[in-house]
Amino acid sequence: MSKLFLLRHLKSQWNADDRFAGWVDNPLSKEGADTAKSVAESFNGQTFDVIYTSPLIRNMQTVIKITRNLGEKYPLFFHLDGGKMHKWQNFTDISENDLPTYVSEKLNERYYGKLQGLNKKDTIEKYGEEKVHQWRRSYTVAPPGGESEKDVYKRAVPFYKKYVEKDLKEGKNILVVASHNSLRAIVKYVENISDEKIIDLELSFGALIKYDFENGVYKKQLSN
Repeated sequence: MSKLFLLRHLKSQWNADDRFAGWVDNPLSKEGADTAKSVAESFNGQTFDVIYTSPLIRNMQTVIKITRNLGEKYPLFFHLDGGKMHKWQNFTDISENDLPTYVSEKLNERYYGKLQGLNKKDTIEKYGEEKVHQWRRSYTVAPPGGESEKDVYKRAVPFYKKYVEKDLKEGKNILVVASHNSLRAIVKYVENISDEKIIDLELSFGALIKYDFENGVYKKQLSN
C-alpha cells in the first residue's frame, strides 16, 4: 500500500496582503514560514519517496521548509518542460540524502487574469461577494481573462494521472505541494466530487490531506 499526501503551500506574502496571486510569483510571508515546523509535525513521522510541485516560489519554498523540518532528505529539483521529463532527468546519480522533486507548471494556481494583484476585499466591494466567490471556487465560471476550475482540472489532473498516480501504483509514497485550486482539482478527481459540490471545498494554508492507495483505490485518512 502506498500513501499520497496533498499539501497546500504555506501562507505567502500576497496571501497575507489579501491579494489575488494566481501565476504571479511572491514568496512566503514570515507568518507562513513560521508555521513550517507545526505543519511538518502533522506528517506524524511518515516519509515519502517523491515530491511533485509547481515552479511558483511559494510552492517551492514550502517544499524546502517542510523537508528541512522533517530533517531526513533534501529536495533535488527537476523541472519538467510542459509536463515532459527530459532524458537527463532519468540519471541515477542520486544519493540517499536526495529526495527527487519534480516541478511542473501543470500544478500552478488558477490563472486569475485581470484580478491578479488586486485586493480581494476591494474586488468584492466592486463586483459583489457572490460573483467573486464564483470566480474563485465554482467549476465552470472563470474570472475575467482567467481560468475556471475546469480549466485547471484539464491541465492538473492529466499530469497527476500520468506521473503521480503511476508512482502510487508502483508502491511509492508521494507528496504533492501545490496551490489551492490545483489541489482542489486533484481532490475532485481522487474523491469523485461533483461539479456542483466542488465549490464547497476549501483548503487552508498548510492544509494536509492524506490518502492510502491500494489496488487503484483511494482511502482518505480521517485524522492527521
